Amino acid sequence: MFEALKGIKILDLTSVVVGPVATWRLSQYGAEVIKIEHPTGDLMRGLGGKSPSGQHSGTYLHLNRGKRNLCLDLKSPQANSITEKLIDWCDVVIANMRPDALERLGLGPKAIQSKHPEKIYCLISGYGTEGPYAGLPTYDSVLQGVSGIAGLSQLRDGKPAYVPMLICDHVVGEITSAAIMAAIIDRFKTGKGAFVEVPMFETMATFVLQEHLAQKSFEPPVGPVGDLRLLSPHNQPVKTKDGYISFTINTDPQVQAFLKATDRSELLKDPRFQSIASRAEFVSEWFEVRGAALMSRTTEEWLITLRAVDIPAMPCHTIDTLIKDPHLNQVNLMSSENHPVEGKTVVIRSSIKNNGEYAPVNSFAQPKGHDTLPILKELGYSEKEIAEIIETKAAYTYEV
Repeated sequence: MFEALKGIKILDLTSVVVGPVATWRLSQYGAEVIKIEHPTGDLMRGLGGKSPSGQHSGTYLHLNRGKRNLCLDLKSPQANSITEKLIDWCDVVIANMRPDALERLGLGPKAIQSKHPEKIYCLISGYGTEGPYAGLPTYDSVLQGVSGIAGLSQLRDGKPAYVPMLICDHVVGEITSAAIMAAIIDRFKTGKGAFVEVPMFETMATFVLQEHLAQKSFEPPVGPVGDLRLLSPHNQPVKTKDGYISFTINTDPQVQAFLKATDRSELLKDPRFQSIASRAEFVSEWFEVRGAALMSRTTEEWLITLRAVDIPAMPCHTIDTLIKDPHLNQVNLMSSENHPVEGKTVVIRSSIKNNGEYAPVNSFAQPKGHDTLPILKELGYSEKEIAEIIETKAAYTYEV
């Protein structure tokens, strides 16, 4: 599986998070990814936090493994012939720039597919190419707001809130990689290219509506929007004597075991909590019971008690405790390597296994222009031509 895309070349015109997530995943399946980076660098090199050299944030390192790096000024006239050769060389072009910017550069889907109908062109955009929002700029937090994700907190807590990670970028990036793989499979069958569009707003709005359109999924509606279990203010990690614990109880046996384990056996006869249907009817009251603090014992003590009666329960980690989690450490999710610029760094491997083997971690995220010279040579440029390209600053090369 991890060589399924071996021989497929991907021209990566993406930056920040959503596109790099997609191309990182494709590299996991064996694709050769050629990342085109402007001389000023991908914004995530600095936006993702500090690093020893200031050139590769932790986020950048993790999302750009396994990719070759060609530093190219796409606005330079001398770059046109290079991009044309790259497009001819590659099977897939993926971009997450705004559509109008791509068109100005001659790198939009129409321009490329008119010359190369056999290519797969994937455009990730905030709002697609149709509708009143088409072409507008966006970032993850903006998408969390407009897609209703932040508004879920408003339904629950009285004010909207962002999920404190780039959830839209990660979800859409993974969906994009699957869409590209489907297009590659189709091309093997038909010999035809494709224009794959992934609008982030529609994608994330679909996620929210699939789960929270709820009672308004029917005509006429049978109740309000929202999964009332998830929107309960008591649907939170539960406080213990020394921290927090996360657990979920859904089945009748789990509920009965939970009430006994937490010394609330008197509620076993409460008709509001005796069945899935009754708990759904009295969901607010049930989640208030379920979310009550468990201050009599430590988190570890509660984990032992709840697991003994087969209730799914885990500690509620902070990032600092997550990296010390015994399970993650035993399965070696994280290791270390020496980066040529940043020194010793953490490597996070893929979580996907095939026939007992994890995907290879591939090479480290490259410095800007690390592969400029070898790629230009592979494209057929002579030493003299490459020197001229570098001199005109159409392309840049990494210098140690």
